[in-house]
Amino acid sequence: MSDPLLSYDPAGVMLPENGITPDDLAGMVNQLEEVRDEVLAESQLWADGVTPEDKVPFDAGFHELPGRLLSEYRNRGADSEIGRIQVAADRLAGLVDRVVSLGIGGSYMGARALMEACCHPYYNELPRDRRGGRPRITFEGNNVDNDALRGLFDLLYPDEGGGIADQWGIAVISKSGGTLETAAAFRILLEKLSDACDDDPAKVAQRVIPVTGKSGKLFDLATALGCPDIFAVPDGVGGRFSVLSAVGLLPAAIMGLDIVKLLEGADAMNEHFRNTHADENLVLQYVGVCHLLETKRGCDIRLLTTWGKQLESVGLWYDQLLSESLGKQERGAMPLTVVNTRDLHSRGQQHQEGKRDKLVTNLIVDKFQRDEIEIGKSDNNQDQLNELADKTLVDVLDAATKGTNQAYRDDNRPTADLHLPSVNEHTIGQLFQMLMLATVSEGRLIGINPYGQPGVEAYKNNMNAILRS
Repeated sequence: MSDPLLSYDPAGVMLPENGITPDDLAGMVNQLEEVRDEVLAESQLWADGVTPEDKVPFDAGFHELPGRLLSEYRNRGADSEIGRIQVAADRLAGLVDRVVSLGIGGSYMGARALMEACCHPYYNELPRDRRGGRPRITFEGNNVDNDALRGLFDLLYPDEGGGIADQWGIAVISKSGGTLETAAAFRILLEKLSDACDDDPAKVAQRVIPVTGKSGKLFDLATALGCPDIFAVPDGVGGRFSVLSAVGLLPAAIMGLDIVKLLEGADAMNEHFRNTHADENLVLQYVGVCHLLETKRGCDIRLLTTWGKQLESVGLWYDQLLSESLGKQERGAMPLTVVNTRDLHSRGQQHQEGKRDKLVTNLIVDKFQRDEIEIGKSDNNQDQLNELADKTLVDVLDAATKGTNQAYRDDNRPTADLHLPSVNEHTIGQLFQMLMLATVSEGRLIGINPYGQPGVEAYKNNMNAILRS
């Protein structure tokens, strides 16, 4: 039996005021089909090695990447890229008890999302046998934070009789190797790693796995170090679209996640996007709802609300995806990740009674991974919870979800539900691919090139000029 697909329910946006109607959405079907055809045609152009001048920059290589990697794996096994990633991850996991993953933006956010979604909630705090024999994962090189890096040194170089990790390695992820935050962290940590390896270059090389371009500063440095495993950031795959390449697959494999299942989920979403009519196509329905609420009702703030903690970093990954792809030409919706019920006690007032500029998309998990916890009966009933003794925390979350969305609907505030049957590698692979396809489709719908991020380059150029002046 194949794993179930995600599902999308936009019923909560069908409101008499401040929402849309079923006819509005039905009226977009032909337009959405045309956009889907354009995205599929772009994927084929990329596969054929054709880059239309009017579409530059053109990074459509992400689309069919999952299918290509899976096909290669089924045909070549251990000699495929997936096979080599698994072997390298197992090799490093056997050498060390902690891996410092260096990268920023798309070079780290997907991996962080995979860890929080698919690993134990307290993965790094568990003993090694409870982690399946896999190393702890620490993310660095994603900011310029002197004290945080100093604090990491305390873990990597524990005082006598204390500390956590005494054997560690580095996974460094940067297409060019020129991004200063990651490059500076790598230089500093590489020196520390050399000290930890008694200045043995061969030992250092064994403990560093780079993911980078086929040329550039990091590639040259990794070659000089003699790293036995160097994985490529594929051509035509921009950073924020790279989670299903070695950029995300290597850290996932180091954590012991099933990267084949991850890619199979993405491939299943590709199949759905390609072959399902627009009125039942969850990618296109999502795009249509978002577009209509923005253009008809001014809802240019999109709240991705996760109910529970484990999908917060998925939301943060999506923040980058939408912001960098569509935030151009003084246009593009503003994405915000919300974690409920936590944020109901901080942002909830604004969402309920603030400006009517928000579309809420609830990311709802239908089946949790662990046994449900009952509130239970107590002789000390000062909290007056005995009447809820047989209710579980899942029941409480479900009531909070329904109650919150009912309050929004009663005030004509639009909400939609995106359901994950459960949280595992297959469903997260689906979700990643769905949101990437939706973002590209919306870009083409509104006439914005979803690739490239020229605005980000401005701060980089200024920072480098200031430092070198």
